[in-house]
Amino acid sequence: MAASGAQERLEDNRGYYQSLLAMEHDTRLEESIHTDMHRTFPDNVLFRGKAAPSLQRALFNVLLAYGHHNPAVGYCQGMNFIAGYLVIITKDEEKSFWLMDALLGRMLPDFYHPAMMGLKTDLEVLGELVKAKAPAVGQLMAQYPGIWTLLVSRWFICLYIDTLPIETVLRVWDCLFYEGSKVLFRAALTLIIHHQPEILRARSLSDVCECFRQITCGAFTLDCHAFTQKIFTEPGILSMATIDKLREKCRQRIVAEESGRP
Repeated sequence: MAASGAQERLEDNRGYYQSLLAMEHDTRLEESIHTDMHRTFPDNVLFRGKAAPSLQRALFNVLLAYGHHNPAVGYCQGMNFIAGYLVIITKDEEKSFWLMDALLGRMLPDFYHPAMMGLKTDLEVLGELVKAKAPAVGQLMAQYPGIWTLLVSRWFICLYIDTLPIETVLRVWDCLFYEGSKVLFRAALTLIIHHQPEILRARSLSDVCECFRQITCGAFTLDCHAFTQKIFTEPGILSMATIDKLREKCRQRIVAEESGRP
């Protein structure tokens, strides 16, 4: 709460969260949230409808309030996992709401917008970083256009929830709130660089996909402390200035492609 600025926002806006829940609700927003409720951590006892107490109501409230707070985003798939994770950690709706605001509003803008330009851009940026830091992998991936969207969209959109072990995700999130979005690239690059030999043995697209499913499991990611240390050493120097420069380049390329310009 302190590192992300969420605590300050909460204290400066007392009563705001409750006012969002008290307002007249958009029925389409409510319906889209309800659609994903049963898909959110279905194996977690705290999110089962008959659990006592169940966190489903808290999750619904946080998503509904955020949808009204940020109508340009409303509700997008993936947000349910973010909100659910925050509710599990904080056990507090209002804190979860302001942490969502920090993540989606400031740290990861356009990730969850309907056009998902931020996510598309960052997947392209990851591809550029892999070319620079693991060129052999970059060369392999060049054979498969759009491969990063297929392989790692879920890593980024769910912020590694359901990808890495829970204790490891918590460490990555600590770093994310403290250092910002470049940590997402550090974690991805560490997984790729560390497992470069296995990736390079892939002989087909299905081999690549299976390899990327496997590299998030096992002893390397289970040792949360060692993995967290690795994300700050294996990828080497990675400045925010470099990422911002790549984001600008990749965004321009995506816009040109989507508009049909050469």
